[in-house]
Amino acid sequence: MHMFPGNECRRSIASFAAVTMIAGSVALPLPALAFSQLNPPASQPNAPGASAQQKNQKPVEQALEAPSTTLPTPDPLVNKQADQGNGDAASANKSVEFLFDINKAPEPVRKLREAIVEAAASGDLERLRPLMNIGGGLKQTQVTADNPGEDPIKTLHDLSGDPDGIEILSILLDIMSTGFAHVGQGTPDEIYVWPYFAQKDIKTLSTPEKVDLMRIVTAGDYADMLEFGGYNFYRVGITPDGKWKFFTSGE
Repeated sequence: MHMFPGNECRRSIASFAAVTMIAGSVALPLPALAFSQLNPPASQPNAPGASAQQKNQKPVEQALEAPSTTLPTPDPLVNKQADQGNGDAASANKSVEFLFDINKAPEPVRKLREAIVEAAASGDLERLRPLMNIGGGLKQTQVTADNPGEDPIKTLHDLSGDPDGIEILSILLDIMSTGFAHVGQGTPDEIYVWPYFAQKDIKTLSTPEKVDLMRIVTAGDYADMLEFGGYNFYRVGITPDGKWKFFTSGE
């Protein structure tokens, strides 16, 4: 085993300490510098080393206030807010107003509509009888133009494609689940009509309106309506005082 002389040992130790101090002074700042480059302060999005995502980052408050481009998906069986087809001829007519919030209708109209929906959903055609004006005359609820004096419940039963009247009740429920039109406001003929597109030019329906229509009829029916020149399926009319005026098909 070799032993270093005293002076040489001290020089070796001193040299080693100097090298260690120099290496330490170079290595220590490097982690801090790298960290600051990878994570620049949020208040300096343009700082060197900031990513494109960080430069374009916006505060949460601004993101919440920005208008959403996501299409709304309202339940068509409840209240539907829409701005549809305001450029067509029917909308231009001040005597017709298209509504998608049943709360905008008078209370008697709301109550009768609710009762019709409950009766139709029950599957019992007879539950419509007390909601109709029956007994003949001009005030009787109209369900057909051919035999206006006939019992409306019997007529609806005969019109249904099944022996229990389920089909006609299903149609009625779908009709009452759409938006509605307020027609003739302030006149003796004022009435609320379902579905709303019964009062529109069938050729000008927007895509969302066509979706509403084809929840009730087929694409073939729609093509026939275009040829016919108007909506000619079932519709419901309720007077402002809550009387069931008609449930008919045709123009």
